[in-house]
Amino acid sequence: MITEKPEEFDIGQIAASGQCFRMDRLEEGRYAVKAGSRYLELEQDRDRLLLCCSREEFEDFWKQYFDLETDYGAVRCRVDGSDTYLTEAAEFGKGIRILRQDLWEMVITFLVTQQNNIRRIRRIIELLCEKYGEKKACPADCIGQSYYTFPMAARLAEASEDELRACNLGYRARYVKKTARQVADGQVDLSAIRGMEYLQAREELLKCCGVGEKVADCICLFGLHALQAFPVDTHIRQILERHYPEGFPFEKYEGCEGIIQQYLFYYDLLGGKKGQGRMEE
Repeated sequence: MITEKPEEFDIGQIAASGQCFRMDRLEEGRYAVKAGSRYLELEQDRDRLLLCCSREEFEDFWKQYFDLETDYGAVRCRVDGSDTYLTEAAEFGKGIRILRQDLWEMVITFLVTQQNNIRRIRRIIELLCEKYGEKKACPADCIGQSYYTFPMAARLAEASEDELRACNLGYRARYVKKTARQVADGQVDLSAIRGMEYLQAREELLKCCGVGEKVADCICLFGLHALQAFPVDTHIRQILERHYPEGFPFEKYEGCEGIIQQYLFYYDLLGGKKGQGRMEE
């Protein structure tokens, strides 16, 4: 168990922000995070963060995963004070950070998010992991006993569409199977995509079955940490139409557009209201 005191960090906000679907609330202030083949439990008490891992594992993986070296306070300081809506959104979601998640996991995850709600997405990802991932024991000092790794591309490619539909994928089963086959066969080279600039990576991701512009931007933002990406779904489109009819001032937020998008998305999703949260095209 180690202790950290990160600024601009709220694990509850991150879990509810629509970027990660393998983060589960265990009890008040305590969450379990599964990332690829790793598992972590962490507890937040005001500004103190307790993590059930070694200092070495934190420095090698989780510090980067939670993007703790980025100054999000500096990003919020760039918000135009005359923009009331964005100022409120940035204040409301000031504990959000853009997680540095695995690219392959994000490809499948955001195929699943299409025309779906957050609760159902979580369940689908959980079923895929249980059926096609590897079962592992949780580390010592954790509440959880076991967890499942995220399935490899070859494993999902071997599954039939009917088997994938049994995980509640519906029409998305075809997208998941074909994309898994594209990756497993090397038709889509994720290793190469990791080394590309945002726009080039986006074009390559559009070759994946079922990946449109919004999904490609989500994958770039959450799987490549391309902060220039600004995914536009129904929530964001309505915000832009309602609050920025003459166009959003992207030039003011060059290099951190994805962080701004998360503030807007989270505020629209949960600002002053409760709900399941719908992820849409």
